[in-house]
Amino acid sequence: MKNLIPVIFGMAAVTYIPRLLPFVVLGGKQISGRIDMFLKCIPAAAIGALIIPGVFESIPQMPFAVVPGMIFTAVFGLWRGGIIIPVTGAVFITYCVLLCAG
Repeated sequence: MKNLIPVIFGMAAVTYIPRLLPFVVLGGKQISGRIDMFLKCIPAAAIGALIIPGVFESIPQMPFAVVPGMIFTAVFGLWRGGIIIPVTGAVFITYCVLLCAG
């Protein structure tokens, strides 16, 4: 248990430093439009790379039952934004698809 405290502080430092560095380095500086556009694409790319493969593996018997929920999430997320309604709607729609499929 005593060895756990340095590990926790080490992990905190390793995750905090990369988040703090851009603020320190770029604080008050103007970045170009191209770089700004690139940085705005990162969250969508990260979600696509991290979430979508897991979604298809979540129901091994029927991997394509999640497709209607994903479509709802994409359409509603692009239309209105937010995260609560798209995620809850995707879960509800996928549940309904699984109920109908038997």
